[in-house]
Amino acid sequence: MLSLAVVSAQTRITPPDNKYTLEEDVQLGREAAEQVEDELPILHDDAVSSYIETLGDRLVAAIPAELRHPEFHYTFAVVNVRDINAFALPGGPMFVNRGMIAAAQSEGEVAGVMAHEISHVALRHGTAQAGKAQKYALGQFAGQVLGAIIGGNVGSIVAQGTQFGIGTYFLRFSREYEKQADLLGARIMARAGYDPLDMARMFQTIEKQGGAGGPQWLSDHPNPGNRVAYITEEARTLRVDHPVTDMRAFERVQAHLKTLPRAPTTEQAMKDAPSGRRPGGAREPSGVLTDTVEAPSTRVTTYEEGNLYRVSVPSNWRELRRGSSVTFAPAGGFGEHDGSSVFTHGVEIGVTREASRDLEQATNDLFEALQGSNPRMRREGASRPTAVDGRSGLAQTLSNVSEATGKEETIQLVTTQLDDGRLLYAIAVAPSDEFDGYRSAFDRVMASIRLTG
Repeated sequence: MLSLAVVSAQTRITPPDNKYTLEEDVQLGREAAEQVEDELPILHDDAVSSYIETLGDRLVAAIPAELRHPEFHYTFAVVNVRDINAFALPGGPMFVNRGMIAAAQSEGEVAGVMAHEISHVALRHGTAQAGKAQKYALGQFAGQVLGAIIGGNVGSIVAQGTQFGIGTYFLRFSREYEKQADLLGARIMARAGYDPLDMARMFQTIEKQGGAGGPQWLSDHPNPGNRVAYITEEARTLRVDHPVTDMRAFERVQAHLKTLPRAPTTEQAMKDAPSGRRPGGAREPSGVLTDTVEAPSTRVTTYEEGNLYRVSVPSNWRELRRGSSVTFAPAGGFGEHDGSSVFTHGVEIGVTREASRDLEQATNDLFEALQGSNPRMRREGASRPTAVDGRSGLAQTLSNVSEATGKEETIQLVTTQLDDGRLLYAIAVAPSDEFDGYRSAFDRVMASIRLTG
C-alpha cells in the first residue's frame, strides 16, 4: 500500500483502499463533469477562468510524485453562483463557485480550498467513499454526483427530482478523509509557494458563514476537529519554496467580479435550468398524471437495487430510478408538475446521506427535510416500532396536500438504520380517499424489503 510521509513530521497519509480502477475514476469524473456543465451556470469569462486555471495548474504541479496519476486530467471551471463552495470530481475536473473566490481574503485562501480539493482527487477519496457501500456501476454513480453537489442549502437531503426525492452521500467526505486532504493540501500549498496557514484561514472564513443556512462546503466537508490547530502544526514542518507574494492578479479578479451582474444562488440556478432536466443531467421517465389509476396488482415483480436491498412490488407498477432513490408507481400515478417529476400513488425507497446514529433523531431529520419541500405535510400521531428485514425500524403516518393534484394524501413512512449510519427509508403514498385500498399492497411491499448489502 502506498504511504506518504511529510518531511520532518510524524504525519503519514495512506490513500484508502479503492475498488475502482484509475480509468474508472477518469470515466466517472468526465461523465459527472458533463452533467455539472449541463445543469449549473459555468462562468465563461476569460479574466476569471484563466486566473483559476493558472492557479490550479500551479497546485497540480506541486502534487507529490507518488500521488501523480498520469491517467488523471485536472481541469478548472468557475460556477457562476454566489454560494461558498468548491468541489472536485474523480479523475480531476474541479469546479470553484464564484462565491468562494469573492469570499477569500487572499490568493492563498483560494489556493487552500483548491489544494484541499485536489488532494481528495489525488487520494481518490470520491470512489473510495463510494466503494465502502458497494461497487456501483459507473452510470449509476455518475447520475448521483450532481445531487450530492447541490445539497446543503437546497435542502438538507439532496433533491433527486421527485417531490420527496432523497439523494446520496457521495462526495460528502468522512472526517478521516477530510484530515487527509487538509494535510496533503498543506504540503501541496507549501510546494506551490503558498502559506498553508491560508488554508486554515479560509476554513475559518467558511465556518463564519455557518449555521442552518451555512455553505454547502461545510455539509460535504465536515470539520474533523481541531482543524486549524493541526494545519498550523503541520505548517511548522513545511518549507514554503519561492513564496508567491504578488497579489495583483487576485485583486484584479475580485474587482472584476464586482462589475458582473449579481450571481444567483445554486437553488435559483437549478430552478432556471432547462425544463425537463433534473439534477444529474438525466431526463425523468415520461408519464402523465390521471384521475383514474389502476388498482395494485396482486401479482408482484421483484427488483434488486444494487447490493443494497431487494423488494417486491405490484407487477403493474413501474420502476423509476433516480440515483439512490427509486420510485415504484402505476401508470397515471406519476408524471410532471411544474417541471418536476411527482408521483401520487406508489412507494419511494432510498437512502439518505450519513445520518444521526439515533434512529428516532435520524427519522425526525428526514421528516423535517421532507416538510421543507412539502410545507403542508403533518405527522398523524406518534411513530411506532416496526421491523425492516429483522432490523429495528420506525413507522410514521403523515398527511399532505399534493401540490400536483390539490388532493389530500396519506403517507406511510418507514425507516431503519444501516450499518454505515445511513438511513434507509420507504415512503408509501396514495390519495387519502384511496389509501385503504392501497394499504395491504403497501404493507406487502414493506414486508418484502430484504437488505442485501
